Amino acid sequence: MFSPFVVLLAAIGVEVGATTILPRTRGFHDLPWSLVVLGGYGLSIWLLAVVVRQMSVSVAYAVWSGLGTASIALLGALVLGERLDAIKVLALLLIVVGVVVLNLHAAH
Repeated sequence: MFSPFVVLLAAIGVEVGATTILPRTRGFHDLPWSLVVLGGYGLSIWLLAVVVRQMSVSVAYAVWSGLGTASIALLGALVLGERLDAIKVLALLLIVVGVVVLNLHAAH
C-alpha cells in the first residue's frame, strides 16, 4: 500500500508535532492538550510498529529518532524561541549524517 519510508515519515511528523505542542500541556495539567500529545505519541509509535514489519527495527528507529530529534531542534529554534548556535547546528548535522550512513549501510 504505502512505502515503509512514507509511513516512517508520517510517524516522525506526528511525533514531532506532538513534541512541539508539549509545552502547551503545562506539565500535563492542561487536559485537552495533554490528550492531543498522548494521542500523537500513541499514533506515532503505532505507525513505527507498522514500519518495522517491513524494515529492520534498527534502521527504522535510528531514522525515527534521528530525524525527529533534528526536526525538534530546528522547530524549537524557529517556533519555540530556543537558541540555535554553531554547536547545536554541528550536532544536528552529525545526526543527519549518521542517519544517512545507517540507511546506506542497510541498503547493502
